[in-house]
Amino acid sequence: MGTIGSRHTVCLSSLYTCGKSFQVNKTSGFGRRKVHTHVEAFSVLKGCTRSSAADVASDLPGSAGDVGIYELQVLAEQSYCLFHSMLAMADDTNFLLLVLLLSCSSLCFGSQADIECLKSVQQSVIDPNGVLKSSWNFENATAGFICRFTGVACWHPDEDRVLSLRLGNLGLEGPFPRGLQNCSSMSGLDLSNNNFSGPIPSEIAREVPYLTFLDLSYNSFSGSIPQNISQMTYLNVLNLQHNQLSGQIPPRFVFLTRLFEFNVADNLLSGFIPPLLQKFSSSNFAGNQGLCGAPLDDCPPSKRRWRPVRIRLHRLNDQSSIGVAVGFVVGFVVAFYFPHLFVCSERLRAYVVRI
Repeated sequence: MGTIGSRHTVCLSSLYTCGKSFQVNKTSGFGRRKVHTHVEAFSVLKGCTRSSAADVASDLPGSAGDVGIYELQVLAEQSYCLFHSMLAMADDTNFLLLVLLLSCSSLCFGSQADIECLKSVQQSVIDPNGVLKSSWNFENATAGFICRFTGVACWHPDEDRVLSLRLGNLGLEGPFPRGLQNCSSMSGLDLSNNNFSGPIPSEIAREVPYLTFLDLSYNSFSGSIPQNISQMTYLNVLNLQHNQLSGQIPPRFVFLTRLFEFNVADNLLSGFIPPLLQKFSSSNFAGNQGLCGAPLDDCPPSKRRWRPVRIRLHRLNDQSSIGVAVGFVVGFVVAFYFPHLFVCSERLRAYVVRI
């Protein structure tokens, strides 16, 4: 697989040492087979280059090669040896190996896009306390300089690639920050306990699709919860508590199967709580006068389910489709045959005149 630079040699050697000292003995969800630490997999890590994680994955034993590259990307953490915290999120030792590998892969190399991302955030927010203005100095462009910014965590301390933004409790104001789409490998965003306002971007999933945690609590965000969030399928934590959000909890949130923390308390939400979210405590939905269904009080008959509403809408759509089809046919007949009828009527009139 080629040679590697000294920095990656040190990194991968530390992974090898860490992996040898960590023993996994648990039953995997894949075929209920026993899984143990794969020393040979770490040997592959020691020989890796800056080639893609997908290429390295194909050289690892077991089912690791089937794991999606972005699923690895968003589940990695700052430390290279956080096995214990990641065990709860993985079913295979090989999965963990790839998560660790990702910390040293080409995905973690410095990115001008990440720098532009932070510049956009700094310019788009109101910072009355001057925290970002004083801390985020873009003039000293040495390797890993953004990793020393307040609230910025990087994949590696010497490489300018943002892992997470934790800007909670800084007194920031204004709309949802711009430019976050340039932090393409960011896995965490915390804007809690600030004074942000306005809507949450409707296309937030396109801007930051690989987040594992999103905390917008204790702000003044308004409008509806974007349906688009349902596409952020790596989310483990979604906290929207204490805002001014209205409307329903999107039914499509049933696709957020990785959620283990969810909170929308103290908003202006209404309607039925989707089934997947009913496992959370009632305190996570409190303060929304219009919300109903488990774990809160039962909904009245008119609000008991959101599925019948969808079915009725489908029926209406079917009827509309039939109407459009009939209208199209009638229009086609009129458009095609009317000129012929007009010509025939003119010929008949001329014939009658001659008679």
